Amino acid sequence: MNNSNEMTNNLKPNKRRTTQALQTLSQKLMRNVVLDYIYTFINNLNMSNSIWVLYLAFKGMNLLQIGLLEGIFHATSVVFEVPSGAVADLLGRKKTILTGRLLMAVSCIVMVLSGHFWQFAAGFIIQALSYNFNSGAEEALVFDSLKFIGKEDKYLIINGRINFLIEAAQGISTLVGGIIAEYSYLWCYLVCTLIAVLSVLPVLLMKEPPAEDSIGKRSPDKNSTEGKADLLEEPDVLSHAMNLQVKEHFTASFLIIKSNHKLLTIIASYSLIFTVYCVMLFYSQQFFNDLGLNKIQISFIMLASGIFSCVGALTSDWLFKISKDWIEFLAAAFIATALVVFGMNELYPAVAALCLASFFNASLYPIQSTKLNHMIPTKQRATLLSLNSLSFSVMMIILFPASGALADVIELPKVFFGIGIAGVLLAVLLQMVHIGKKKRFT
Repeated sequence: MNNSNEMTNNLKPNKRRTTQALQTLSQKLMRNVVLDYIYTFINNLNMSNSIWVLYLAFKGMNLLQIGLLEGIFHATSVVFEVPSGAVADLLGRKKTILTGRLLMAVSCIVMVLSGHFWQFAAGFIIQALSYNFNSGAEEALVFDSLKFIGKEDKYLIINGRINFLIEAAQGISTLVGGIIAEYSYLWCYLVCTLIAVLSVLPVLLMKEPPAEDSIGKRSPDKNSTEGKADLLEEPDVLSHAMNLQVKEHFTASFLIIKSNHKLLTIIASYSLIFTVYCVMLFYSQQFFNDLGLNKIQISFIMLASGIFSCVGALTSDWLFKISKDWIEFLAAAFIATALVVFGMNELYPAVAALCLASFFNASLYPIQSTKLNHMIPTKQRATLLSLNSLSFSVMMIILFPASGALADVIELPKVFFGIGIAGVLLAVLLQMVHIGKKKRFT
């Protein structure tokens, strides 16, 4: 009887310690959201966003070469996007994000020191790697933190806030970057380097979310020697185990993609919309420059579009509730129509069109992210989210250099007009197909 009471008394403190440990872990994981807000804001204070096309032109690159450099950026993403997501899934999201920030600092330095096409290409490759290491890892870290504490239903609202901070930071950096670049491109890229280093600080304070299959399991004793002797006697055991883990990871990811056509549809359709918008946004720097505006004036236009993007990100939850499946069509139609307006080659209509397109483009990011995260298991989350970025990169490789090459021959406004007309027709066609499918199944 006494033994039984002793065992009961011993179990109670253990249970309390376990409960306290879980509460502490939950608090740290919830803190990840706040830390990600800080990280997102600092990370997106990228002064080069509004001037990199003008900087390359200043360095002697024509629009075709600028398009090719952007193509090289996305070709790098095609090769490394999914592997970088797998690294985040297998080795940890936090380490992967930190690696990406350090690569961003290196890429800024390379851009400053470059003067020829292939030197710039090296800078773009390193920059692409920095984005690859961040893209799926950051999103997965936040969602899995919320999932562990049972608050994943708040992700759309939280992701909307994250995208608001992205747009706000980019709006500020666009304005400040344009002002700095008017006097010195060098200082603009040096500030970018400093921002990349500072963005490391909130990441260092983040807590890595536990793996889905490790919840509730006892962690191994770090000081235990059990099993270490075997690894020392057979050094290839660890390597074989890691290779097997990587193979199983990619096999599971492939099976998820193969069995879920809706997942692929969301990835492809949203990537196409984002690609068309990026072509308009990036080449709009040259478009407004051709209309006689200086870098500071262009920065104010980009700031205005950034404000509309902030509103779009914050209202994404509301837009999704009232429009559901129509939001993709509305966004695609507005962005394509904005390109048609750019084709008119008039300043004020183009500014208004860019602002509206920015609103709808920003509203789509949280919606797509929420849809994908709820369809992807924890273990494959960063990998399959990286597949989404890969899809975008493939489309950018095709459309961005082609647009630049055409612009060198037939002028930029005409290229915008042609892409816009094609985009409107495609948006209407896809929506008609979507409506037809719904009628067949109802």
